[in-house]
Amino acid sequence: MILASGDIPAPHLEYGQLAPMLIVFGTAIVGVLVEAFASREWRSPIQVPLAFAGLGAAFVWTVIMAVNEKTFHVAAEGAIAVDGPTFFLQGTILVLSLLSLLLIADRHKDNFAAQAAAMPGTEAEAESLTAGGAHTEIYPLSLFAVGGMLMFPAANDLLTMFVALEVMSLPLYLLCGLARRRRLLSQEAALKYFLLGSFSSAFFLFGVAMLYGYAGSVRLGDIAKVIQTGMTVVPTDVAGKVQPQDANEVLLYVGVALLAVGLLFKIGAVPFHSWKPDVYQGAPTPVTALMASGTLVAAVGALMRVFYVALEQMRWDWRPMMWAVAIITMLVGAVVAITQTDIKRLLAYSSVAHAGFLLTGIIATSEAGLSAVLFYLAAYGATTVGAFAVITMVRDSGGEAGHLSRWAGLGKRSPMVAGIFAFFLLAFAGIPLTSGFTGKFAVFKAALEGGAAPLVVVGVISSAIAAFFYVRVIVVMFFSEPEPDGPTVVVAPGTAAAVALGLTATVILGVLPQPLLDLAGQAAGQLFVR
Repeated sequence: MILASGDIPAPHLEYGQLAPMLIVFGTAIVGVLVEAFASREWRSPIQVPLAFAGLGAAFVWTVIMAVNEKTFHVAAEGAIAVDGPTFFLQGTILVLSLLSLLLIADRHKDNFAAQAAAMPGTEAEAESLTAGGAHTEIYPLSLFAVGGMLMFPAANDLLTMFVALEVMSLPLYLLCGLARRRRLLSQEAALKYFLLGSFSSAFFLFGVAMLYGYAGSVRLGDIAKVIQTGMTVVPTDVAGKVQPQDANEVLLYVGVALLAVGLLFKIGAVPFHSWKPDVYQGAPTPVTALMASGTLVAAVGALMRVFYVALEQMRWDWRPMMWAVAIITMLVGAVVAITQTDIKRLLAYSSVAHAGFLLTGIIATSEAGLSAVLFYLAAYGATTVGAFAVITMVRDSGGEAGHLSRWAGLGKRSPMVAGIFAFFLLAFAGIPLTSGFTGKFAVFKAALEGGAAPLVVVGVISSAIAAFFYVRVIVVMFFSEPEPDGPTVVVAPGTAAAVALGLTATVILGVLPQPLLDLAGQAAGQLFVR
């Protein structure tokens, strides 16, 4: 009756513009139904093509929208921003998710085949282990996480952003604990991630409450307007009459600080990085690849949307804080990585350092900075998935050969695999003719133009420090004698495809980066800020 009388208008949803997220969430729901009703042996044959089809369809739709969309606005009653950065980030997340899914599908089958081969008994006993597999719920969980990643950087109000944060995070907490080998380490990682992630979500939500108290709205554009005018509009009665009043700046500064804690936690910036090495090490490596690439893209995208849209008018207030965080993040990530002896922990601290490089681009607070960060995310994500794919291939009797000493002499045992991994490490270090060099050059150039020259100097020093531990791994692989019982290289089709695609992207974006740079620049110029 209320809707019919016109007192409350019916919500208007632009289903076509929300389609990438709806496709992924819909596919995840179908995957849950498959888990509930399909027999055990049919779950994996259904879940794998279903997940690939859902992610592929979402990517195609994103590309179609990016090509055809000429005006940029907000959708879903102002909850979702439809603009250039949204399309770029969502496309990047979907590509990285497809690459990670290749690892998940291969790893899933490989685990059961290896267990069946190692288990004494009859052929029937081996078949009972491999039939249909287990943990096929990893596919719908991954899709729910990807759906949250798609929504996180596109959110145009803080409540939608919080919902996206939880939808992205909760499945990842479960996925981290699904490793079949070293279960205790995996479950410990999941628990640490859950507890620390819950604290960060609480900080984020308190920040939302503070900013709502300051601006009287959670819409990013409304918060920006209140910051610009210094006046907030508060309802005074049921009839909807409003009255402007002075905004409370204490609520603003406290809210920004709490909001920053929640967002910086997700990108792993110091001092909110302590979860990264433990979670990267304990989680199944394909899940680590998904977190290290897709989650970082989503979190940095959300951070840029908050600070470039809602808080751009007070950049002189938050930039000093970001300067400090970026400096200690780059230095701590680079220095602590030198002491690591586990490959996944080393890449975790490498990711911390790269989070500092990304913050350098964000601090530029310019279109060039936004463009550089978008390119950096795409380039770094592809290299990261390729590197973790190589890690899944180097195996011994205990599973993955995680300790650095086990990689000694790998260049003599498997020169191609060792060479590819060395190339990925050189890309992380920012060596010319790799995507890492182009990405770092872009963010440092934007920071210089934005007046952050001291920050660039720290970034160059951190890159030099980081090069040491990347080269150390290369020296261990090529200039050490292999152990008699050293690891072997197990190549599965999906993993090989992920490595090949990651390698191709790393080479092309290093040698011919201009097309993607132009695409990132075009997307950055289409940021919707009203």
